[in-house]
Amino acid sequence: MDIHAALDWRYAVREFSPEQLNTQAVETLLDAVRKSASSYGLQPYKVIMIESAAVRRDLLPHAFGQQKVVDCSHLIVFATDTRIGDQTVDRYVNQCMKVREIPYQDIAGYAGHMKQALASKSRTEKREWAHQQAYIGLGTLLTTAAVLEIDSCPMTGIDSRAFDQVLGLAHHELETSAIVALGRRSAGDRSAGLPKVRFDYDDFVIRI
Repeated sequence: MDIHAALDWRYAVREFSPEQLNTQAVETLLDAVRKSASSYGLQPYKVIMIESAAVRRDLLPHAFGQQKVVDCSHLIVFATDTRIGDQTVDRYVNQCMKVREIPYQDIAGYAGHMKQALASKSRTEKREWAHQQAYIGLGTLLTTAAVLEIDSCPMTGIDSRAFDQVLGLAHHELETSAIVALGRRSAGDRSAGLPKVRFDYDDFVIRI
């Protein structure tokens, strides 16, 4: 399926079938997010796979009863780092040195620049920046899923703090940003056959 057809096919699934996605498909989606664009490459978020049915049931009331949280094949939580600073850069630098097999001196200047950039942000700005990066990853996940003909539904209509508590995210210095249900659409989902509603191209694109 080409990208335009895939995006026309994709919609926010309201009702999932009981069909389970195969492991390879899910791993492909997760790896696509791992390779997603991120400011400075710092990736200040984690992707959490909720495999436990019991945990999903515990999360359901905090998703305002959206049954797809329980019924979907796989539930993904995007969780951002709550401690943004020098350690964020150091983690990336260590990985860069390992992958590219370079000494610290080769990246020291860039590391200093990144640390200064983060230090110039307020706590609120750092938090917003981290969530922005998670949303870039979310977009990559949704697009990749569409190309692979895997159904999805992104959700932000949740009690994020309650999700944090159920998942024990404070212990990992993380907080919930968004969740995504993955699986196969139900034959009874009436939304599947509706034409996609988006603004016309000329109304959407501004040329300057």
